[in-house]
Amino acid sequence: MAPRQPLTRERILDAALALASTEGLDGLSMRKLAKTLGVEAMALYNHVANKTDILDGIVDRVFTGIVRADPGLPWPERVRATALGMYRALRRHPVVPMALVTDQANPTSLRALHPLDDLFGAFYEAGLDDDGVRQAFGAVQSLIYGSILLSTTGFIGDTGQAAPREQLDPYVHRLDPDKLPHFSRILPTLAAEDTESDFIRRLDVVIAGLPALK
Repeated sequence: MAPRQPLTRERILDAALALASTEGLDGLSMRKLAKTLGVEAMALYNHVANKTDILDGIVDRVFTGIVRADPGLPWPERVRATALGMYRALRRHPVVPMALVTDQANPTSLRALHPLDDLFGAFYEAGLDDDGVRQAFGAVQSLIYGSILLSTTGFIGDTGQAAPREQLDPYVHRLDPDKLPHFSRILPTLAAEDTESDFIRRLDVVIAGLPALK
């Protein structure tokens, strides 16, 4: 029989991320996590303080994995690279943005906060003042989190899938084109969404508009 792997914080965080990805944040508990790892719940407390510590650890790891933009790039390209890196990382683990937007976790380590600092630096280089940076950050954050929400099942479940055609079928069959001509016209296009390429296109629109915040 192969020896049991020692329990470590890294193993706990890996298992917690996998469990939360399938069960959601409410389905992540110390008891369930311990069962997944084949240990008693009390054994977890030698490595993590509580569920909040676990969620902070998960978020921290995901943010730490975001590749930083080349600081030598012009500011629009740094915003684009950083935002796209955040989008890709969070979209792979949509339970993480759910933990963030519900204030159940926050990235705290220096490495995890680097991408955010990079964004702020690019905004300042664009000539924005403090309030302009705040507005720019809000616009980019809204695009990232909104895009993930719209392309996943409420921040959990399968990632990267546009709304299935069957969700639009009731509208297709029930709408009266004479009464809602524009809605009827756009429906086929809504079903043809390409999530990442659409995100990039929308991000470029946001970036182009940032100088207006000066």
